[in-house]
Amino acid sequence: MSYKLTNPIISGYYPDPSIIRVEDDFYLACSSFEMSPGLPIFHSKDLANWEQIANAIGPENGLHMEKNSGVGGLMAPTIRYHKGTYYIINTNFADKGNYIITAKDPAGPWSEPHWLDDVPGIDASIFFDDDDKCYIMGTGDCWDNGAGQMERGIWVAEFDIENYKLKGEPFTIFNSALRGAGSPEAPHLYHIGDYYYLIIAEGGTEHYHSVAVARSKELFSFFEGNPANPVLTHRHMGFKAPIINVGHADIVQLKDGSWYAVFLASRLIDGQCKNLGRETFICPVIWERDWPLFSPETGKVEWSYDGPESLQETVFPKTPEKEDFDSDKLPLDYIFWGAPAEGMCSIHDSKLSLKCIRQKLEDDIRPESFEVNLSDDNYVAFVGRRQCQIDTKATCKMSFVPKAGEVAGLALVQAMNHQLHIERALVDGKQVLQAILVTADYDLPPYIPGFTSTTNRQVVGTVEWDNQDIVLGLDIKGEDFTVLYGTDENSLKELCKVDGHIINPEKVGCMTGTLIGMFATGNGQDVDNCAEFDWFMLQQ
Repeated sequence: MSYKLTNPIISGYYPDPSIIRVEDDFYLACSSFEMSPGLPIFHSKDLANWEQIANAIGPENGLHMEKNSGVGGLMAPTIRYHKGTYYIINTNFADKGNYIITAKDPAGPWSEPHWLDDVPGIDASIFFDDDDKCYIMGTGDCWDNGAGQMERGIWVAEFDIENYKLKGEPFTIFNSALRGAGSPEAPHLYHIGDYYYLIIAEGGTEHYHSVAVARSKELFSFFEGNPANPVLTHRHMGFKAPIINVGHADIVQLKDGSWYAVFLASRLIDGQCKNLGRETFICPVIWERDWPLFSPETGKVEWSYDGPESLQETVFPKTPEKEDFDSDKLPLDYIFWGAPAEGMCSIHDSKLSLKCIRQKLEDDIRPESFEVNLSDDNYVAFVGRRQCQIDTKATCKMSFVPKAGEVAGLALVQAMNHQLHIERALVDGKQVLQAILVTADYDLPPYIPGFTSTTNRQVVGTVEWDNQDIVLGLDIKGEDFTVLYGTDENSLKELCKVDGHIINPEKVGCMTGTLIGMFATGNGQDVDNCAEFDWFMLQQ
């Protein structure tokens, strides 16, 4: 029986997909940026239905992560399998840079990081050749333009996989498919037939994002670009296309010899917003004249494709929308912002407890530096899930009586300090529920020298509330946000409406997507008070 590959195959903020097949199973890894635990791993039997089976790295195996703008941290993993071992190579901008982790089972446990002190640049990738030799690729200023300037390009070097060291000097194999293209990065290498194929992203990860291909019969030589480059993009479709920011691909071969590509793209909401960030999409790939052809016949990303005839649809149990905290462990898709401090979050008596720590959810954004300057102080008492659908509803039941300066509640968090808080607070001696709109003013990204920003807080709704218990809700329909509250989930009242365009402006970009979850803070003071949550529900 035929089935469909419906895009996106993994909804919500799961960008930079990398894929492998091991016998009858497919595994896929994604970026997680400043979230902890990081690097979600998904499993599929049919390329259409996916289940999360692990987070490959967390505090228990050496993840250091810091909360800041939302767009730092773990980026662009590559997952590969060789002779019984799974490998992930990745860059952690909140730590020492490039590293490799390994596992015998993709569900874990994964090793602690093997730091790659001699591997420069970003978006490092790993490749095992037919003769079992291992190579690493990376991105950096490695291409001589002939005018005495080094420009961004792709390099490769042989790698000692036993000792995690380079065995040779990096050799530049490509610069970019288009002359002067921005941000050639995310290299993936394959040996198919007579050629080595290099797939990269270029054009930047937003509107001008694309997939480009080059090839060579010799690995250590300058690769020939495909005359058809870019082989996959939507930038020519304009800023109102329903699927936008297409790029950053990895390809996989099925047992029947057919090929598919996974890549990131964003769904555009109201013709201008990318609330869900960069999601994981798929398309078929065929080969013509020894070049890959993505999404044949149309050349653009379709909302669905026929499933492979050689596979049978395998549907996994749906992730529950409601979490009652009956287990002492959070589900795999629950994440913190920054690696959480010990004692900040706990589960007992089927309730999740968040301590009112001094760190604020909307602390000012710091300039980012790729120099190692580790801090154990950059985290917040926030735990939540990714928004995965354009229309959704989040609700939770909270028990909390705030004292001066303390707040807790439900929060929607977007990158670069654009947030919506629905919080209990003590204001002018009165117990209230209030909705706070948080935005930030800035001109440069935080990794550009000279970055500064100003955080703005605006009360957009308030009502007195004396009860210890309250149900908080947020009903999202596109960019129309309705804040709800009440004594139970079946009789919620409207507090206010919020324009979602303000939280999701174009300048926020789409590197990460919207998170919705529970939070608590002492707003500059560490206090003993805690907010307890009986349950949390996010319709997905």
